[in-house]
Amino acid sequence: MTVQPVTLGAASGVTPAASTPAPTVDYSNFLTILTAELKNQDPTQPSDPAQMVSQLASFSQVEQQVNSNAKLDALLSSLQIAQAGNLIGHTLTSADGSSSGSVTAVKIVSGGSVAVLANGKEVPLGPGISIS
Repeated sequence: MTVQPVTLGAASGVTPAASTPAPTVDYSNFLTILTAELKNQDPTQPSDPAQMVSQLASFSQVEQQVNSNAKLDALLSSLQIAQAGNLIGHTLTSADGSSSGSVTAVKIVSGGSVAVLANGKEVPLGPGISIS
């Protein structure tokens, strides 16, 4: 018996199912699922030792990624602070030209950085600002 290949597309009248995004699991959910699975598995007769080793390796990779992300966040914060310190004493003009003055301080906020000018105005640091 021979099997004919099936092609999907408009010509065959059969279209592939729309792909749906894979569900994501955050770190704490992953740990909860893994620990529940390990609690309910009989260590003397594991269902699939290769799968258990694979899951433990996945756990290690997820933990390394979380640690890397934390280090990258710290590095970005340090870089932001170093760059902000270099602005103090320079003259800054906002992107729209409405505010200008000498930078006396820089605030690091969740949305980025904000320069505080000598006249008390605050200018968000971003594209279009001019520094001299």
